[in-house]
Amino acid sequence: MLVWVYAEAVDGKVTTATLELLTKAREIGDTVEAIYAGGGDTGAIAASVGAHGATKLHVIDPGDGLPGQVAAAAIAQLAQSANPDVILFAQTYDGRDALARLSVRLDRPVLTNGMSLSAEGGSLTFGTAIFGGVTLVDVKLTGAGPALIAIRPKSFAAEESGGGAAEVSAVAAADAGRAAEAKVLARHVEEQQGPKLEEASVVVSGGRGIGAAENYAPLVEELAKLLKGAWGASRAIVDAGWVPYALQVGQTGKTVKPKVYIALGISGATQHLVGMKNSDNIIAVNKDAEAPIFSVADLGIVGDVHKVVPQLIDLLKAKQ
Repeated sequence: MLVWVYAEAVDGKVTTATLELLTKAREIGDTVEAIYAGGGDTGAIAASVGAHGATKLHVIDPGDGLPGQVAAAAIAQLAQSANPDVILFAQTYDGRDALARLSVRLDRPVLTNGMSLSAEGGSLTFGTAIFGGVTLVDVKLTGAGPALIAIRPKSFAAEESGGGAAEVSAVAAADAGRAAEAKVLARHVEEQQGPKLEEASVVVSGGRGIGAAENYAPLVEELAKLLKGAWGASRAIVDAGWVPYALQVGQTGKTVKPKVYIALGISGATQHLVGMKNSDNIIAVNKDAEAPIFSVADLGIVGDVHKVVPQLIDLLKAKQ
């Protein structure tokens, strides 16, 4: 089985989500290759993807165009001769853009929002959540390839294979049509306080149980900062407008896998659990002893967050 992985990089560094996909690709395929659309030091990118199992790095030059538009045209052209069995994408903005356009060009269906992937007897089984994260299902892929699959970041662990740098191969330019007329005019970097939510080793999230929007900063943010972690939120308070969508953890938000995940006033609906249940250690504070969050918690505190968390914050400050 030949598996391709659509590689992404930020500031010249291959994303963790890409390395996770390469690790999984080694499990399901005999040959793993990466495809990268962008600029920067391709030598460094080839070394990184090679260390995680890719034997070849196909490089596409998007120029000043949007990577997904140019990449889809080039990948479709390349696939006609190489015949990959599977093409994996990270469930990111850029990954979904390229995947959707490639689906149209190859006339192939896509499977998105995956959380597991396995191969047995030449067939693939894809795991995802449906009905807003309420039900987990496995889907077996049939029919001709290539299978087009998007996987949520943090679904797998990134592990090096010990391989050397991947062979770099330039991909011939392809006609992307009028879509290629869109150009990147400027880039704006989002302001970041503390570690990124997806990369933090400690994540503190708040839910409707914190009571009101004005309670988020003194409870959730304050505790996260003291623990040198990132702060997140449940869908309920994002929908209520208490915090921005960028902080949402869950099926329709971000997937996190920190060493410690602290859930404050979060009931634990399946939609939220999907985004954090693989954390190494889960601590939950909720006044409802029957809350579903306690079913996945390693440590559960049945109590009012407005009484428990301030005491914890005071203890942490006293030890500084």
